[in-house]
Amino acid sequence: MQINGTHQIHGTQALNGPHFNNRPQQATSAASSQPVDQLDLSPAALAASESSGSDGIRTDLVAQLRQQIASGTYDTADKLESAVDRLFDSLG
Repeated sequence: MQINGTHQIHGTQALNGPHFNNRPQQATSAASSQPVDQLDLSPAALAASESSGSDGIRTDLVAQLRQQIASGTYDTADKLESAVDRLFDSLG
């Protein structure tokens, strides 16, 4: 959109832009030559993912935290103070 003063304002344009139909058509074979994403994990990362279970949840840590919550020892004054400090830091 161009604004040339307060008396000349062009109207809205289509979402696909004014030159969308003028683009050259890409061949369908170009899509097959696109690079493919690939993920390579180190042996250490593979071992860590296998030890944490098939879904990535560390069941030993979850059990420990559930036990702390149930016994009432999870919430401490230090954790609350740390959380409040982080909140104030994020607010600026």
